[in-house]
Amino acid sequence: MKLALIYPLAALAEIGGCFAFWAWLKLDRSPWWLAPGVLSLVAFAWLLTLVPTEAAGRAFAAYGGVYIVASLAWMGLVEKTAPDRWDFVGGAVCLIGAGVILFGPRG
Repeated sequence: MKLALIYPLAALAEIGGCFAFWAWLKLDRSPWWLAPGVLSLVAFAWLLTLVPTEAAGRAFAAYGGVYIVASLAWMGLVEKTAPDRWDFVGGAVCLIGAGVILFGPRG
């Protein structure tokens, strides 16, 4: 799988899983929300193992930038709260940092 697919899928799985817990604890949803939430978090962890790097920390660090941008998209699309310009600027900075971590020259 390509990184362009792995990281967004991992972000969707992590955010969905975490939101299930949020919905249960903060939005008074049924505890049944936890079952798909846990499965989603398991999928998230598995997806990150597909990142082609020898160092788990590098895969996780670079994923952080994608997660931040995906979280802002979730906020806008699912929670109907529009990101502001500082959200966009912060997200861009994080993606640039993720790119440096993933694609920086190593010798």
